[in-house]
Amino acid sequence: MPYGPSALTKPVTVQTLQRMKADGEKFITVALYDAPMAAMAQKTGVEVLLVGDSLGMTVLGYDSTIPVTMDHMIYHVEAVARGNKKSLIMGDMPFMTYATPEQALANATRIMQAGAHMVKIEGGAWLAETVRMLTDRGIPVCAHLGLTPQSVHKLGGFRVQGRDEDTAGTILSDAALLDEAGADLLVLECVPSTLARRITEAVSMPTIGIGAGRDTDAQVLVINDILGLTEKPPKFSKNFLVEAGDIPGALHKYAEDVKAGTFPDDSHTFG
Repeated sequence: MPYGPSALTKPVTVQTLQRMKADGEKFITVALYDAPMAAMAQKTGVEVLLVGDSLGMTVLGYDSTIPVTMDHMIYHVEAVARGNKKSLIMGDMPFMTYATPEQALANATRIMQAGAHMVKIEGGAWLAETVRMLTDRGIPVCAHLGLTPQSVHKLGGFRVQGRDEDTAGTILSDAALLDEAGADLLVLECVPSTLARRITEAVSMPTIGIGAGRDTDAQVLVINDILGLTEKPPKFSKNFLVEAGDIPGALHKYAEDVKAGTFPDDSHTFG
């Protein structure tokens, strides 16, 4: 069952994801960090593989993403690329590696040369110039709004964002600016489902939710959460291994539930 008709038949591109948004078809994203898991995810139809700086906590034992370096990211992007043939690979830009457009261009080049097809950066309106520079030079960009883990100390912890009118308005405005600047995808993390729906309807780029309700164009979970490896799992996650019984089955069940619109449900969503 897990390796059946859901397996990808051709490489996923930015244009593939744009068509899926236009057609109202949800796509699947998994954050993972090595070749075997990348190969398995591809066989279960996962369209996007995020090599996230979450590896700082899930693999390296840090308490945040801030200590993650470019060398860490290059190592894991290369590993995922070796295991992947058809999924789109998105590589996170670590903390303070894109503080200026010029710095972002130099570091994004390294991640793309390691095997990524797109880079992801966290932040709002201040990144519009950087998004333009990267996309004008052929580097696809995924923006990231809401809870931005690299700003955890500024935000006062891992907290839901956009619950009041002012901050929701800022996130909505930032999404519009980044869309206009040419961002290709947008991750919305830990925002109320109503705000995520408004943004998804307002922007042309596909949106990927994590703790953002069911109305985004896609969902992303960290592989550790899918497999029940997180000691204190976040509210928005689900252990699919318990139900499925094996790792391929857990990935398949996650993908199946996202496609069907049954995950996330209200218990995984912030009001």
